[in-house]
Amino acid sequence: MLTQGVGYACQALAVIALDKKKTHLVKDIATEAGIPAPYLAKIIQQLAKRGFVSTRRGVGGGVTLMVEPASITLFEVCDALDDPIVQKRCMLGTEECSDDRACPCHVFWVSHRGEYHDFLHSTTIADMAAFESTQKARANGEKIQQVNIRIPKPRP
Repeated sequence: MLTQGVGYACQALAVIALDKKKTHLVKDIATEAGIPAPYLAKIIQQLAKRGFVSTRRGVGGGVTLMVEPASITLFEVCDALDDPIVQKRCMLGTEECSDDRACPCHVFWVSHRGEYHDFLHSTTIADMAAFESTQKARANGEKIQQVNIRIPKPRP
């Protein structure tokens, strides 16, 4: 499961990617994605530190996408926001979690972590933006084809 911050970051990047040449205001991204603007502003700062977006204050300022959406994976977004799942820390956040000192979720997580990481590495912000675009079209009553995010095959 992604942290709330990572989920918000992915949603915000998808909104920006829908019109990637435009400079977006944080408040507009927040409204479009349904994210609290003050929290989103902090997330945008983290994304800017990683070079995914650039920010500019003042008149004509806002947030601009600096990287092609198809080259930003969900794993990279998780890493940029220090999501514990990609840091190979315990799923429950315990200090020490290993085969010898396992948390209640350890066996499950060890057996599924690879599939989860494969999904994060193979899904991009472009995939998220395509899904968002489809959802908007559907909400507007347009007839659209189903957009599917690639799901990697399970590891043997």
